[in-house]
Amino acid sequence: MKKDTSKMAFFGLGRLSPYLKPYRGMFVIMIVTTIAVGVADTFLPLFQEYAIDNYIAAGSYAGIWLFVAIYALFIIVPAAIDFWGSYTCCKVEMFLLHDLRGAIFQRLQTYSVAYFNENSVGALHSRTMSDTDAITSVLSWDTYEGGYHVAYTISAVIIMFLLNVYLALIVLVIVPAVAAVYLLLRRRISGRNAEVREANARLTSDYNEGICGAPTAKTLGMEKKLEKTFSEDAEDMRKKSVWHQRTRHLMRTLITFVSFAALAAVLWYGGVITAEGVILIGTLSVFMTYAEGLATPVQWAADALSDLISIKVNVKRIDALMSAETDVRDTPEVTKKYGDTFSPKKENWEEIEGDIEFDGVTFRYPDGDVNILEDFSLKIPRGKTVAVVGETGAGKSTLINLVCRFSDPTEGRVLIDGRDARERSVQWLHSSIGCVLQTPHLFSGTLRENLLYGNPDASDEDIETALRTVFADGVAERLGGLDAVILEGGANLSMGERQLLSFARAILADPKIFILDEATSSIDSVTEGLIQKATGKILEGRTSLIIAHRLSTVREADDIFVMDAGKIVEEGTHGELLQMRGRYFELYSRQLK
Repeated sequence: MKKDTSKMAFFGLGRLSPYLKPYRGMFVIMIVTTIAVGVADTFLPLFQEYAIDNYIAAGSYAGIWLFVAIYALFIIVPAAIDFWGSYTCCKVEMFLLHDLRGAIFQRLQTYSVAYFNENSVGALHSRTMSDTDAITSVLSWDTYEGGYHVAYTISAVIIMFLLNVYLALIVLVIVPAVAAVYLLLRRRISGRNAEVREANARLTSDYNEGICGAPTAKTLGMEKKLEKTFSEDAEDMRKKSVWHQRTRHLMRTLITFVSFAALAAVLWYGGVITAEGVILIGTLSVFMTYAEGLATPVQWAADALSDLISIKVNVKRIDALMSAETDVRDTPEVTKKYGDTFSPKKENWEEIEGDIEFDGVTFRYPDGDVNILEDFSLKIPRGKTVAVVGETGAGKSTLINLVCRFSDPTEGRVLIDGRDARERSVQWLHSSIGCVLQTPHLFSGTLRENLLYGNPDASDEDIETALRTVFADGVAERLGGLDAVILEGGANLSMGERQLLSFARAILADPKIFILDEATSSIDSVTEGLIQKATGKILEGRTSLIIAHRLSTVREADDIFVMDAGKIVEEGTHGELLQMRGRYFELYSRQLK
């Protein structure tokens, strides 16, 4: 969102102007209709005055049916207009909600993997759902109700001054008194609301971890610890919410007191001048109705101002999410030529050959101060199968992140076909790489839909061929065919089955570069042996980078690199490395034992 220096920016609403512009026409309808209803409602007490003075007090009912007809018209027509306006208001709320959440979701898709490692799912979910709901509710319904109350107040004030100046002034004492109460409590309400929102984000995160991490929690016996953390955060949320609501209701109580004090003053002074014959009793009834009626707009104003203060926090949180800087992004020049994630210019995409080179690469995480890789260089010729092995923390997965541009080097270059990967779009690179990760993710939907993510144009025959190639046809058969439903995250599949399907999905993409990151870690040794044979054919003619702990899976690689502390300490084929009787030999012997 762009920053806004207009008056609207006082509440942060100027940042939302791009989302409001498409619905200017609807806002006009909302405001016009609600003003019309507000003005019409101020005439109802005048009907009351006329009835009291001309029918009740006079004891005559001549012409009453015409009076009733006109009075009914002033009720029915505004009611119909109000229905139209409130329906439009509802549409505005839903459209804004749709657009805001869609924009946030789209923005999230452009962020790098590091962003999601640094921000909890619960916090992101809270911003996307709770904050947008609060913002759109205020922008729609508070605007609609505000138009009504402003119109009613202005019309009522004009009529009161026309009827009696002194009584009107007594009623209007409400305004400065309410302003004083608002100014007194504004900052306190804003601070309390910010605390409540942060507490709610932590609580949402606790829910997410408790649900997503339930299997791990049960195996580790962590239920009590998770419950303790949740209880503490829930208690913190409760306390902050109580204090926030207490402050809000204190404001409402003080305003109500001021309003009814003014009503009492009107009743006293109005009674005096009525007894003196200055005004008729019907006029007094009009002032009593207005004095009581103005209490509602005043209370609404207090609530609306409180809501505006509250959504300032919501808007800031949304703005922070939308304007976050990702550590991996295309330059404007690259985007102009190759397009972006959602509007790729595929006609400009060069055919990838598959040469990969790390040229003096140094890498550390944006929030870290330790280099994971330092002046690292490595060439992987096109069509070759290269394996990288080593202990946990040696830097193997960092290589994968750099090749796939999940991260960019801190220094140096990663070259694809002799060009810096940053000279072409992230989408171009991702479309040319097939990845099978250690923990594959399957999306909710059918089996066919999940596999078509690899290649949307693949036929059912292509899908079945890919499944047979990686021996996953048995998984499809067990599920009941390609139309079988896959639960979120592949919850109705074993980890091994998920990896088999992720193999099939990657094969359908027909990539020039293949990345296997611990891809067979959750597959039994028999199935692993079959996949080894299949991948020999799959990887033929493609550049392949294999990360593995199981050294049995890399024996057929053209070249094996052994990493330690971010550096390559050994290089060779499986047989050559064993003959060296060095680090690889040590790792291999340890696994055999």
